[in-house]
Amino acid sequence: MPKLTAEISPYEALLLVSFGGPERPEDVVPFLQNVTRGKQIPPERLRQVGEHYFRFGGRSPINDQNRELKAAIEKDLADAGLAIPVYWGNRNWDPYLTDAIAAMRDDGVRRAACFVTSACASYSGCRQYRENLFEASAAVEGAPRLDRLRHYYNHPGFVTPFVEATLTALEGLPPGAALVFVTHSIPTAMNDGSGPDGGAYLAQHQTVARSIAQDLARRTGTEPAWDLVFCSRSGSPHVPWLGPDVDDHLEVLADRGVPGVALVPIGFVSDHMEVVYDLDTQARETAGRLGLPIVRAATPGTDRRFVSMVRELLLERAAVERGATPARTTVAGDTPAWDVCPAGCCPNPRSPRPALCGMDGDA
Repeated sequence: MPKLTAEISPYEALLLVSFGGPERPEDVVPFLQNVTRGKQIPPERLRQVGEHYFRFGGRSPINDQNRELKAAIEKDLADAGLAIPVYWGNRNWDPYLTDAIAAMRDDGVRRAACFVTSACASYSGCRQYRENLFEASAAVEGAPRLDRLRHYYNHPGFVTPFVEATLTALEGLPPGAALVFVTHSIPTAMNDGSGPDGGAYLAQHQTVARSIAQDLARRTGTEPAWDLVFCSRSGSPHVPWLGPDVDDHLEVLADRGVPGVALVPIGFVSDHMEVVYDLDTQARETAGRLGLPIVRAATPGTDRRFVSMVRELLLERAAVERGATPARTTVAGDTPAWDVCPAGCCPNPRSPRPALCGMDGDA
């Protein structure tokens, strides 16, 4: 059984929770079947959807990035003198959440905190993970209690690496380059239901973009103009999704005669397939056709500030669970996100399903 220390009590482990991705060509269709479970999409359509994975040898970068992040978190915790094991489980591919939870149970873990590699609130970015945690825990007899650490879209450990990456990107572009923040598109109805009062997904991304722009202004003396755009739209063309699309926006910027574009992927904690395909491949090809210089800013990945943020969130939540009132770090005094998801937060767009870490009777 893990040894509790005062700083992290009542937690005995940290669970890194992520999306998962294929690591071989033969993994691609089964992985996409997991992602689209319940939607009855034929295999031939999934093979078409998987073409961007095949373009990269059938291997998504996400699992390797999570291995690196897990190792970096372990080192950061050890360097801080915190003796707590780190486990890793995915929603859609090996290592699965069920296996990670079973491993914790077998190691004697009774309570664990969960760090999800999704910074903002939405059904797909929060509630769906909570549903998967419920399913995985229900499948493991004697599973430990799980608590999700708060959303960190407005934490300096997430924002500051983007600020410096944006400065680096702008250095490689002509003066007057446009600043374009990019995140994953979702159906507008999903955004409307996100968070306890609706609209949280869009509002939180706007907070990230505004915080980066304001920090750039403090550092350079000029606050840049910016736009928030979206990538990776999928599904029926008749269903409204958040826009504009990044490629369409590049067309608009080229028509305006901007001298260059810095793409800042604020919707991603590391270089997921959406980054390496939608931005580094498709958007770069679009910009090349338009004769538009483009530089993509780096994601936080294993930046030391992002990694130490995980530790800070763990210590913060542990203090709350012990009855303390810790300081909660955010950018520019912004309101920190909730610890426990309120009732009705980010509802399932198809039908209600039980989920952990919430207040609507399903925790």
